[in-house]
Amino acid sequence: MKRRLLAMLGLLLVATLVLAACGGGEPTPAPAAPATEAAAPTEAAAEEAAPAEAAPTEAAAEEAAPAEGVINLTWVGPGPGAEFEFRKTQVERWNAANPDIQVRLIEGPVSATDRFGLYLQAFQAQSSDIDIMQIDVIWPGDLAEHLLDFNEYGGAEAVAGDFPAIVENNTVDGRLVGLPWFTDGGLLYYRTDLLEKYGFSGPPATWDELEQMAQTIQDGERAEGNQDFWGFVWQGAPYEGLTCDALEWVYSSGGGTIVSHEKVITINNDAAAAALDRAYGWIGTITPPGVTSMMEEDSRRVWHGGNAAFHRNWPYAYGLSEGADSAVAGKFDATALPGAEAGMSAATLGGWQVGVSKYSKNPEAAAKVALWLASEEEQKAQALSPSSLIPTKIALYEDPDIAAERPFMPKLLPVFTSAVARPSTASAPQYNELSNVFFSNVSDVLTGNQSGADAVANIELDLQDLLGFEVGAP
Repeated sequence: MKRRLLAMLGLLLVATLVLAACGGGEPTPAPAAPATEAAAPTEAAAEEAAPAEAAPTEAAAEEAAPAEGVINLTWVGPGPGAEFEFRKTQVERWNAANPDIQVRLIEGPVSATDRFGLYLQAFQAQSSDIDIMQIDVIWPGDLAEHLLDFNEYGGAEAVAGDFPAIVENNTVDGRLVGLPWFTDGGLLYYRTDLLEKYGFSGPPATWDELEQMAQTIQDGERAEGNQDFWGFVWQGAPYEGLTCDALEWVYSSGGGTIVSHEKVITINNDAAAAALDRAYGWIGTITPPGVTSMMEEDSRRVWHGGNAAFHRNWPYAYGLSEGADSAVAGKFDATALPGAEAGMSAATLGGWQVGVSKYSKNPEAAAKVALWLASEEEQKAQALSPSSLIPTKIALYEDPDIAAERPFMPKLLPVFTSAVARPSTASAPQYNELSNVFFSNVSDVLTGNQSGADAVANIELDLQDLLGFEVGAP
C-alpha cells in the first residue's frame, strides 16, 4: 500500500514540475494561521509562492508491520509546517487511546492544487491507499462522488453545532461529504488609532461610511507628509482572491451569489453591477491604482507598513499584524466587512473539511476517526495550537479558554454567521471555469475596460454556455 501511495506522490511531483514550466496553477484556499504561522495566506496567495513538494516525510513513509486484528488507516495531512506538527500530536493521542484503530499520518503536498491532484489520481484508480483527507471548502461538489456520506455514520448530529453555511456547502445532493473542521472568511482590518485621531467612534457598517472614513483619514495623513498612505487596500489581481472579494461586494449589496444553490444564474442584476462600479470608483481615490495586481500578501505589505487605514484580508493576517516588525501592532482591530446597508455584511467562506474516501477498506473506522477530528474537543485543541485554526463549532466562540488565549477569535463570530459560500457545489465540476469567468470580467471593470452592467451581462452569457442553467433574480 505504502509503495503505491509513494508512487502516486512521486508521479504528482513529476507532473507538477512539467506544469510549472507552462505557468503557475490556480490559487486555492490555504488554512488560516493568525497566531504564529506566517507561511500561508488564505484563499489565494500561497499557491503562487508555495513549492510543489509532494513527497511524504521519511518517517511517515516507513512501513510498519500491521498487528493482527488492528485496522490501519492512512491520513494524507497538510504540508510541512506548524499545522502538520500539530496533526502529528493528534495522531499520537488517537493511536494511544485506540489500539484497535491505528492512523498513519502522511505529509501531503504544500500546494492545495497539488493535493487536489493527488486525490483525483487516487479516486480515478479507486485506490484504497488513502482513507482520510483534508477537503478545501470549494471541493465538495467536485469530489462528492468519491467521498463517504457521513449521514450514514451520525454526521447529521455531529454537525448540528456548526455554522449552517458550511454544512450546506458540504452537502451535495443530500449527502454530507465533508465534516466542517476549521474555517476562514474575509475581514475588515482597521486602524483604531487613526479612527480615534479623526473623530470616528467605530469602524464603518456600510460601504458609504468606509469611503468617507477612508478619504478623511487618507487626506489627513497625506497632509502630514505621508504621501504613500491609502484609505483602503484589498485584492484586485485576476485570480481566485478577486472572486472572493467581489463576491463580498456583490452579496453585501443584495446582488446574490453569482449562481444560486438551486442552480440558477443570478449575477445579471442592477445591485451586482452597482457593486462592481463602486469598487472601480475606489481605485486611484482611496485605493492605490496598483491594487489590480495585488494578491493577499501584496495588499498586506501596504497595511503592515502602516500605509492604509482599512484592509480586507483573511484571519491569518491578524497575528502577522501583531508581529514585532509590524507598524500597526497594537493599533488595529478587525471586524465584519461593510454592506450597502448596515447589517448586510458578507464574508466569503473559506476553510477546510475532513473527508473519507468511499474506496477505503475500513469506512466505518475511518468515519470514526474523522468525526473525532472534527469534534468540538479537537476543534478547541486546534484553535489553541500554534496555527490558531478557526473553529466551525459555534459554541467555541464563547469558550473562556479560547477567549483568554486567542482574544481575536470571539470577535469573528459575526463574520462567520454572515459568511457566504462560493457557488462551488452548485456549479461542480465547472467551478474553476465559473470563477475564471467571474474574476476576469470583474478585472475588466476594475481596469476600466467595461462597466459593471456590461460585466454582469457578459458573465451571465458565459455561464449559460458553461453550465446550461436558467437565469433568474438573486
